[in-house]
Amino acid sequence: MFISATSKIRKQAIYHQGTLAFENTSVSLDDFLTGAYDYLSPEYPKFYKMDRLAKLGFLATEVLLRDASIKQYAPEAVSLVLSNAHASLDTDVRYHEAAKTSSSPALFVYTLPNIVSGEICIRHKIKGENTFFVSPSFDAGLLEAYVNQVMQQPSVQACIAGWIDVMDSHHDVFLYLIEKEKRGIALPHTAEELTKLYR
Repeated sequence: MFISATSKIRKQAIYHQGTLAFENTSVSLDDFLTGAYDYLSPEYPKFYKMDRLAKLGFLATEVLLRDASIKQYAPEAVSLVLSNAHASLDTDVRYHEAAKTSSSPALFVYTLPNIVSGEICIRHKIKGENTFFVSPSFDAGLLEAYVNQVMQQPSVQACIAGWIDVMDSHHDVFLYLIEKEKRGIALPHTAEELTKLYR
């Protein structure tokens, strides 16, 4: 099993394989997300209805799969394992404030952290295992152990995994693609390697 691609979003900058792909630090987080979407041009209008967590996951996955396609695999052969520290709290707070005057069904939809997983799965037709963990900080050991367990299933050929966290303007995203065959950057899937890549 090998890590074949990575993407990160931090401080309003997007990185693909460690190289800066897009940056705009002079605007709000919401405007940055819209600008990044316009830059990547994925032609997916549903993006504008998503919350920040889903938008970050969507954009990071678009960048992650820029040169590393999963289309060669059956939908059931690709899994998704994500984690973060704040669950859906960023949206929960906004929903709570909006509910004081009138409840917003558009916000309510995103008051679960695994909704970002659903958005990614719909966009990329992923039908394999789908798991979301909430932990105090990025846990490379947890990802290594759980993703390795997922990848040992004979039917699974690839897995998108990583960390997608947002609270107010703070955002921290690190995704990687792991495959059974050696492709792309072909790095070993170990906690040590994940820690290096996350930093």
